Amino acid sequence: MSTEPAPVTSGHDLTARLDDLRREYADLQARGLKLDLTRGKPSAEQLDLAEPMLALPGEGVHIAEDGTDTRNYGGLAGLPELRRIFAELLGVPTEQLLAQGNASLTLMYDTVVQALLFGVPGSERPWSREEQITFVCPVPGYDRHFAICEELGIRMVTVPMTPDGPDAEAVAALVADDPTVKGLWAVPTYANPDGSVVSEAVARRLVSMPTAAPDFRIFWDNAYAVHHLTEHEAKSANAIDLAAEAGNPDRVLMYASTSKITFAGSGVAFFASSPANVSWFTRHLGIRSIGPDKVNHLRHAMFFRDAEGVRAHMRKHREVLAPKFGAVVDILDERLGDTGVATWTRPDGGYFVSVDVVPGTASRVVQLAKEAGIALTPAGATYPYGRDPHDRNIRLAPSMPPLDEVRVAMDGVATCILLAAAEAASA
Repeated sequence: MSTEPAPVTSGHDLTARLDDLRREYADLQARGLKLDLTRGKPSAEQLDLAEPMLALPGEGVHIAEDGTDTRNYGGLAGLPELRRIFAELLGVPTEQLLAQGNASLTLMYDTVVQALLFGVPGSERPWSREEQITFVCPVPGYDRHFAICEELGIRMVTVPMTPDGPDAEAVAALVADDPTVKGLWAVPTYANPDGSVVSEAVARRLVSMPTAAPDFRIFWDNAYAVHHLTEHEAKSANAIDLAAEAGNPDRVLMYASTSKITFAGSGVAFFASSPANVSWFTRHLGIRSIGPDKVNHLRHAMFFRDAEGVRAHMRKHREVLAPKFGAVVDILDERLGDTGVATWTRPDGGYFVSVDVVPGTASRVVQLAKEAGIALTPAGATYPYGRDPHDRNIRLAPSMPPLDEVRVAMDGVATCILLAAAEAASA
């Protein structure tokens, strides 16, 4: 977990280096680079790992284990054999897990819209009929979560991320007395962007804390549950079971997908929750859909065979990704380690490295990088409304470029961080 950058005690040294850094940056610009570290997309090498799946299910093979003809309508919950595989991986009962289309983001958006239109189990009225709806947003966090709230007119309030997940006491204080607080976004395993993992203690606090809104929900986006970068494989806290034990069985809505496991545009997304929430979601889902792409479900089930097949496949992903993340951290250590101008995470999984630079300089770093041909996620993207109040956080996504390009890009990013810090120290 990234911490606040140390004060720049080497301001004099940076000021003295300003001319040298400007020359180094000019040399960087002269290279005519065109590199991209903006979004956490799988690389072509990763996508190739699932290439054999395109030959499945094969000619004449279209009947699922329960006799379903996967080419036809129906099967709103998704194929049982695929649900069984991912129920084991996610730690939920198969009957409480739905397998759907390719994007968990779609399921999250649909859930919020359904809550606005109809309310959720325990609601007194549809959320749209409330004067105000508020979601708690841990920061730094996932920009697409924030975009859902912004588009739908949901007020966002922030709490800090910690190495063990969202600051549970800060969340508890917000939800205790304010009935407008209806939701909390959480990425429990290898969070975007800082790689933190929600501890069981934090998960227990979140699912058991008193809330002023009787229909408060935790949107548990378990996007990176099996996306390990080391042999130490973090296990997600079992929030759905913990919520039931705490007497709040409907509090947790879980999402996951195979988007970064098989094909990002042709994967399978999952929704899991309490029986009441699954029934509620399925009831509305059945109005807008007559069933998901079951041929794709069968293809995935045949490719993986079982949960261990998924784990083995993800170890192949790790072989591709780990060197890239290692290069990011190594170059930051080498170029910035003793300068005091930045801190950065060392994730054990997920898709991002979070960097905190000298407050007030993140936007300048991104601008410098752009002008040198290195695309970075906009400064502020990890905060609601795209506004980082300290202008210090930058999210790096090294998954897609080849390893040699990651090294070149990160050396350039380090130069930009140093130059922006030197300019600030010289102002």
